[in-house]
Amino acid sequence: MSAATFDDRTCILGEGPLWHPEREQLFWFDIMGKRLLTRTQDGPMDWTFDRHVSAAGWVDRDTLLVASETDLFRFDLGTGAQERVAPLEDGNPVTRSNDGRADPFGGFWIGTMGKNAEAGAGALYRFYRGKVVQLRDGITIPNATCFAPDGRHAYFADTAEHVVWRIPLDAEGWPDGDWEVWLDHRESGINPDGAAVDAEGGFWCAEWGGARVGRYDADGNLVDEVSLDVPQPTCPAFGGADLSTLYVTSARQGLPSDAMDGAPRSGMTLSVAAPVRGQPEHRVIL
Repeated sequence: MSAATFDDRTCILGEGPLWHPEREQLFWFDIMGKRLLTRTQDGPMDWTFDRHVSAAGWVDRDTLLVASETDLFRFDLGTGAQERVAPLEDGNPVTRSNDGRADPFGGFWIGTMGKNAEAGAGALYRFYRGKVVQLRDGITIPNATCFAPDGRHAYFADTAEHVVWRIPLDAEGWPDGDWEVWLDHRESGINPDGAAVDAEGGFWCAEWGGARVGRYDADGNLVDEVSLDVPQPTCPAFGGADLSTLYVTSARQGLPSDAMDGAPRSGMTLSVAAPVRGQPEHRVIL
């Protein structure tokens, strides 16, 4: 599985790839650049905001729910109009949003973190039926938010803790029971970043600093991997007409110049032909 360049625009911190199933179009973010990016058959497009933006879910063909450092807002892809849906740590200048994804029940999970990765400054929230509810606090770098195909479990990581949890969910998608330490990378030092679950239940996780996306089976065993020529992959997403393309965002943030010389595609968005199909991204119900 060799990676092609899907988009050669470099992001400082690429994140939050989202394949919109109705538009058949990939969207992603440059958090530090405060940009939302996409490509169409007519070429590249982007929008710039006055605050950090990091993740999104699709509401309808022309609307995204976007997470920013201060709120969740409706974003009209045609007009660029914004409408606040709910505040998100609006009064806290220390934090910003990071990884997030829609769940199978119409909700949207979003993590926050310190702008300088301050220890324990962030939290994990769920937006559901118009309300934002905190699920866990004391998070340093929230990542790997994704969901099992049957909707019975969520996955979530704190990259700084080198741990991925598996979380049982109830019939409305709320955590219901103990958070199980499912992948424990504390000895290996692997940094779990963004993740996506394929249609077979395989967990695909970008590993920051590891230059790869690893695929883990239901028991947490590494069964496949995509080696990349970027040391800091940040998040995968399945897309393409049959959901068999794996898109991977990446970052150049913090890389010394000599590392950049050896990894010139850092910050670009890559694509790989995957051996399995992904799940369609779930729709957010406002």
